[in-house]
Amino acid sequence: MLSPFPGMDPYLENPELWSSVHSRLIVAVADDLVDHLSEKYRVEVEKRVYFSSDSESVLVGIPDVAVAAGRSAASDAGTMTLPAQPKQVTVPLAEEVTERYLEIREVATGMVVTVIELLSPKNKRPGEGRIAYLRKRNRALASQSHLIEIDLLRGGQPLPMSGQHPSDYRILLCRADRRPTADLYGFNLQQPIPPIPVPLMPGEAEPVLNLQPLLNRVYEKGRYHLAIDYGQPALPPLTQDSRKE
Repeated sequence: MLSPFPGMDPYLENPELWSSVHSRLIVAVADDLVDHLSEKYRVEVEKRVYFSSDSESVLVGIPDVAVAAGRSAASDAGTMTLPAQPKQVTVPLAEEVTERYLEIREVATGMVVTVIELLSPKNKRPGEGRIAYLRKRNRALASQSHLIEIDLLRGGQPLPMSGQHPSDYRILLCRADRRPTADLYGFNLQQPIPPIPVPLMPGEAEPVLNLQPLLNRVYEKGRYHLAIDYGQPALPPLTQDSRKE
């Protein structure tokens, strides 16, 4: 069964579904690229691991020290004071988060030619997830690697860039030899995901990454139509502007 939306299905952004959608789509992109690359290249699924908690804090709550009023042991050696009674506190539990991304590598040298990132919700809100991603993004931008950043999430704060126009979704194509200039493909809910070129080594033909059929395949194979109730509001909620062409 096909999604009722022509492009990105906003119901797939639900936090309960996005993790599996992310994993399936990353693998689908990797497999598709391999079919369009010569054996000069390999596509590797890499992972970024960090710890995160709901409060984005690693601090543990410590109860105040309780002081009992009364006579000291020196004034009354025969009387023992009761020990301070503990208070109940909440300790934020850190969750180990694994985020997967792709690297296109030149087989002969092992050099990373292109990095492909598919953003997760934690990358777009304050906290360790955004910090970890920005650290990785900055390393890629400071290297000789091309960067493709795919944002299929309406929620959260977009990643830093200047000159962008508002859109529901976006794909950033940042070529190593043209930085700081980059190409931004912005598209809205009622538009198909645009195909984009994948830059490789200088002078080489660039394969085209067509995300829309890959996402459609993920939707079908994941049987997400059985997990989604389209009679309920999407998360994040749809706006009137996003419903328009």
